[in-house]
Amino acid sequence: MATLLDFRRRIRSVKNTQQITRAMKFVAAARLRRAQEAALAARPYAEELARVLRSTMARIESPEHPLLAKRPEERILVIVLSGERGLAGAFNSNILRKAYEFMRSKPGKKIVTIPVGKKGRDSLRKAGFEFAAEYVNVLARVDYGTAREISKLVTELYARESIDAVYMVFSEFKTVMTANLAVEKLLPVEKIEGGQGEHAAGESDQKPGDIPKVGGEIDYIYEQPERQILGRLLPRYVETQILRAMLESSAAEHGARMTAMEAATRNAGEVIEALTLHMNKVRQAAITKEIIEIVSGASYTA
Repeated sequence: MATLLDFRRRIRSVKNTQQITRAMKFVAAARLRRAQEAALAARPYAEELARVLRSTMARIESPEHPLLAKRPEERILVIVLSGERGLAGAFNSNILRKAYEFMRSKPGKKIVTIPVGKKGRDSLRKAGFEFAAEYVNVLARVDYGTAREISKLVTELYARESIDAVYMVFSEFKTVMTANLAVEKLLPVEKIEGGQGEHAAGESDQKPGDIPKVGGEIDYIYEQPERQILGRLLPRYVETQILRAMLESSAAEHGARMTAMEAATRNAGEVIEALTLHMNKVRQAAITKEIIEIVSGASYTA
C-alpha cells in the first residue's frame, strides 16, 4: 500500500508537470497570436491575386502556359505540411491520416512527396515514400523565401513533365479549437472559380463612377499583353498558395498545441485533487488507527 511519502512525491511530480504544461500553453498562445495574424493577413492578398488571375485568363481565348497543361495523372506530387514537434494533440496524426487516405485513393499511380515539417518527414520516410525534397524547421517562423524555393522546385518538375499533378495536404486554420483538413490541387492551375458574394456573368449592381466589370469580373487595365502578364501571375499564384498553406498550417499547429497544453494542465489539476483526497483519507485512517491503539492500550492498563 502506498505511504504518505509516496503520495507526496507523486503530487509533487504532477505539480512539476503541470507547471511545464502551463508554461508551454503560454508560449503556444504567444506564438499563435503572431501566426494567426500572419495567416489572416495573407488571405486577402491570395484572394485578390486569384481574382486578377481569373480576370486575365478570362480575356484569353485559349490560354497556354506550362503550368496550365493538363496530362493524365500518372505521377503525382503531394506536399504534406505537418508539425515540427509533438505535444499538439491529434494535429499531426490527423494530417498524416488525411495524406495517407488521399494517396490510397490514387491506386496504381506513382506518388512522390515533399514533406514540410519534421513529423511528416519522419512518418513518410518510415512508410517508404519517395521524396522530391524535404523541408524541416521552416514552420516555426514561416519565410517567403522557403515558399518561393518550394514553388520553384514544383514548377520546374511540372514544366519538365516529371510529374503530372501537384496536391497540397495541410490544416487550414479556422479557430483555436478547430481546423479544417484540406487537400488542394496546386498544379495544373485550373479555372479558378469566383468566391462567394461575387455576381454571375450578366449580373451587375454598378454605380456611376465604379470600375467597369466584364462578365462579373473587374475590368482591369493592363499595360502589358495579357499573355505576358499570365506568365508572371501563374508562378506568383503558386508561390502565394504555398505560402498561405504554410501560414495556415503554422497557425493551426500552435492552436492545437495551446489547446492540448490547456487540457493537460486541467487534467493535472484533477489528478492532484484526486491524489490529495486519497492521501487525506489514508492519513485520516492512520490517525484513527493510532488513536484506537492508544485508547485500547489505556483501557487494558486500567
